[in-house]
Amino acid sequence: MSVLHRTRKSQKTSADPADTAAADPALETIPAPEASTEPVAAPAHSGDAVPRTRAGATWVGVCAAALTLVVLIVFMLQNTRRVEVNFLWMNGSVPLALALLIAGVGVGIVAMVIGTARVTQLRRIIHSRQRRH
Repeated sequence: MSVLHRTRKSQKTSADPADTAAADPALETIPAPEASTEPVAAPAHSGDAVPRTRAGATWVGVCAAALTLVVLIVFMLQNTRRVEVNFLWMNGSVPLALALLIAGVGVGIVAMVIGTARVTQLRRIIHSRQRRH
């Protein structure tokens, strides 16, 4: 098995790699490395890799939240135009960014309620199955 290295000068292709190398001396055929039959030695210290921790995951979450807040602040500063909002019996004028933020938080709360209901349902199913067995 061989690997061909194509140069910018040569753009033609051939079915036989040996013919291509003979026709264009700029292309070289490099033999593939042979597989070693010796076992691979284990690293000297298995603790060389830094383990993932909850504190590290929390730090990544805090950084992501901070970045999200910066983007949200920029969004709110750029969308200060007031809009008319009507909801049920309430109506008023609020900045566009605030109206969208309130709508987003409302959707998040609805999603959390539905998710909590589903998790509670699954936990009840698991507990009832564990009691039977």
